Amino acid sequence: MRATGPQVVATQPLRAVPGRSVRRVIDFRSGLRVCVVFIVSGVVAAAVGGAPAAADPPAAVVALGDSTASGEGAGDYEAGTRGEGGNFCHRSPAAYVHRSGLAPVSVNLACSGADTAAVRSGPGSQTARLGDLAREHRVTTVTLQVGSNDDVALTAVLAGCIQAFVDPRQGPCRDAVVAGWPARLAATVPKVEAAVADVRSVLRDAGYSDDGYVLVLLSYASPVTERMGRLHGARGCPYHRADAGWARTVALPDLSAALAGVAARSGARFLDLSRATEGREACSRDDPSVEWQRRLTVEPGALRHGHLGALGMPLVQESFHPNAAGHAAIGRCLGEFVRSGAAAASCLPTADGTLSPGRPDPAAAS
Repeated sequence: MRATGPQVVATQPLRAVPGRSVRRVIDFRSGLRVCVVFIVSGVVAAAVGGAPAAADPPAAVVALGDSTASGEGAGDYEAGTRGEGGNFCHRSPAAYVHRSGLAPVSVNLACSGADTAAVRSGPGSQTARLGDLAREHRVTTVTLQVGSNDDVALTAVLAGCIQAFVDPRQGPCRDAVVAGWPARLAATVPKVEAAVADVRSVLRDAGYSDDGYVLVLLSYASPVTERMGRLHGARGCPYHRADAGWARTVALPDLSAALAGVAARSGARFLDLSRATEGREACSRDDPSVEWQRRLTVEPGALRHGHLGALGMPLVQESFHPNAAGHAAIGRCLGEFVRSGAAAASCLPTADGTLSPGRPDPAAAS
């Protein structure tokens, strides 16, 4: 005889027992088996339901790029990036990525002196490290600020302007640069586009969709201005006013426009920093402590951690970069921009002395 019911099977026929009916025995045994099934099922369900769920990986914002992104000029550089073993990446805990408030974890992979080749995919590159990081964290925002060390060669341009100031035999530095500036920009653009494409590629490989995170391309703030005080050369800004004016009103805005085009074509969001330190450039104030750009700075501490390298550049590489206050202001503007959802904006000075993302006035830099 076989009792009916799910998961309950009698393996042997049942006999009648004196004083009991076969039907009663069947009901008792069937009920017992059903109870056992329910108890076991409940234990399994409780075990499954009570097991701790795997913790979500922490959200992270990641910075890629060159010296402005690494925090050059902001000071207090991370150990291992102060010149040890020749590593002068100068990653600062005061860099804007750490001041953006965009995620509980902020990671700075940028390196002072980096060009697009250092960012692009390959063993040890910034994007390769991004790919590794993206498998351990939930990357929500990636910032990319690169191009100044490629064909536009901003550091070399600024150095040439200093040389033109100290050597009266030379003419204005802009005269040596202006004719070739459009070609330099044109040569830089495809390299930045390739870096953006590599960021997208490594994150796809890590399982991210292109709309699963925010990618922000940033431009550069002008470190100098023609609106300098008296004796500016002796006070740390050895530039002709006309050269500084060209950098502020032409060179940096042109570079920003070129990078804005890269962002638009690649689907990245764009944050224009060309006016971010306006009114607070090097030597724009009598008191350097209220400026957001470093003046010409010699840092003997570079000698403690590594060799000087070519022309002793590590001694002066902090010069004409945003300081900690500048990075704090840029970081707040970046955070506000990302949270706004806007496709593009400019970090513009506000009446209360901070920065806010807004639409730029094309004539404001003139």
